[in-house]
Amino acid sequence: MRDGRFATAINCIDGRVQVPVLEWIKFHLNVDYVDLITEPGPDKALISGSENTYNSIYEKAALSIKTLGSQSLSIVAHNDCRANPVTKEKHIELIQECVEELVKWKLGVRILGLWVNEWRYVEVIIDTEKNFK
Repeated sequence: MRDGRFATAINCIDGRVQVPVLEWIKFHLNVDYVDLITEPGPDKALISGSENTYNSIYEKAALSIKTLGSQSLSIVAHNDCRANPVTKEKHIELIQECVEELVKWKLGVRILGLWVNEWRYVEVIIDTEKNFK
């Protein structure tokens, strides 16, 4: 028996973005819990990181979805990321590439690409529920 509604987020290890992402996902996706998969610069790690990192992220996401019934998977990038110090425009490009990659995983869930701006507000860059119909 499950203890509530779950979502999964692939987020940066940077503590500045944890709470805004958790609060946004819980409120906007109407879930009780958010499983976090943290990685330094997750947008870069997923697209151009090591095969081990990629496989680890996939295995954790699949586990969250299969065992806890997570109904969405978000990839998050943020302003002033020390592990991936690129422009906002480059982060947006990487988020879009990540969402395309996550769709290929065929996990059967809604996928979102999120950006946390300089004021720690979460912005939706892409949402498969709206962009991939």
